[in-house]
Amino acid sequence: MDPQIAALAGTAGTTIVTLMATDAWQRTRDGVVAIWRRVSPERADSVAGELDQTRENLLVAQSGEDSQTETELRAEWQGRVRRLLLADPSIAEELRALLDELAPHDKTSDSVVQMHAHATGNGRVYQAGRDQHIKES
Repeated sequence: MDPQIAALAGTAGTTIVTLMATDAWQRTRDGVVAIWRRVSPERADSVAGELDQTRENLLVAQSGEDSQTETELRAEWQGRVRRLLLADPSIAEELRALLDELAPHDKTSDSVVQMHAHATGNGRVYQAGRDQHIKES
């Protein structure tokens, strides 16, 4: 699989789910459904319903501080977008344009960094938006 498709699908799935809990939700939903309608018109209405159901699940998860469900929803939409891109790679530019229009951007930076992590047991998580130096004894 093309690594660019995988990367775009990852970004798109994460962005779509993240924007479900924002004021940009309706525009996000409309844009995603429009792209789906181009590639798979017979599935567009179903996808619209799935987006709405995912949003409801996300809002419940956020109110209960259920980060695992949020992570699962992101992964689910990453997979759906990846399969859509594999079915019609020509929509990549349209999808990028939609994400550029919708994604929240830091006014002082050209990039958006979103990090999510969960460690259990003796696990450790190290995350950085830029340089990170760790010295352990």
